[in-house]
Amino acid sequence: MKNTLAIIAFSGIVVLSACKKTETQNAHIQNEAQPTKKFIIDSLKLSDSVKVNDKLSVKYDSKMLVFPDITDKSLLDSIYYDKKGISDFSKKALQTFLNNDKNEYFTSVENKSTEWINDIQYPQTWNTGSYMKLKSHKNDFLQIEYLFSSYEGGAHENYGFSERVFDLKTNKKLELNDITTMPKARLEALLMQNINKIPSGTTDSQGAVKNSDMLLLEAIPTNENFYFDDKNLYFHYSPYEIAAFAAGDIIIPVSWEELEGTLTPLIKERLKIN
Repeated sequence: MKNTLAIIAFSGIVVLSACKKTETQNAHIQNEAQPTKKFIIDSLKLSDSVKVNDKLSVKYDSKMLVFPDITDKSLLDSIYYDKKGISDFSKKALQTFLNNDKNEYFTSVENKSTEWINDIQYPQTWNTGSYMKLKSHKNDFLQIEYLFSSYEGGAHENYGFSERVFDLKTNKKLELNDITTMPKARLEALLMQNINKIPSGTTDSQGAVKNSDMLLLEAIPTNENFYFDDKNLYFHYSPYEIAAFAAGDIIIPVSWEELEGTLTPLIKERLKIN
């Protein structure tokens, strides 16, 4: 293929912006007379596209959160677990990482079989995307959602989610057994019981379709993609993980009341659950 990555130089202006998102949150306060602690959150965005030939364009899109107040390396490693090779977590270094990651993606497409790419019959855009979203920062828990998406031909785009909760007091990622000691079988029974509490949003000729109607498994396993708020613990499942793609991603809530008697002292104390 005569097209090379030199095309990138003519693909347009790379939009690279650092959108300052400073959010003031209350830190865990033992004494109400203590001053409010500010927790600063920054973000980086990078979007670019290149035209490979008359039929194929390629797009890269990414958003990364930056936490200048976090200095613990092991915690930062866990927050950026999907960004391999990062050792410097400054904004400048993360900007460089995004730019290099974009170039590597464009190169990977460029290096695909020329014959295969030339077989594309209609104009299309391949893409890759990764996005970090702050779910909450409360009670010294930092909750982040990661979304990954890609398309390189086929019937539809693929995407998936990862949920991670970090304890800012211990600088560690929370595991499910840090939250509840409920036996696996009992928890899985609750997941099956609650699967339709959050509607799928999927419809057919008969109307709304329930999540349970699209299950691919007889039992819903627990996973590590969880987060929580004042009322529930939520399990997040990506497409195809437990149900057909048409169901999309599925979120199943389990209330703190349903977990009563199995909650750890950490959760009961921080969330003030009696």
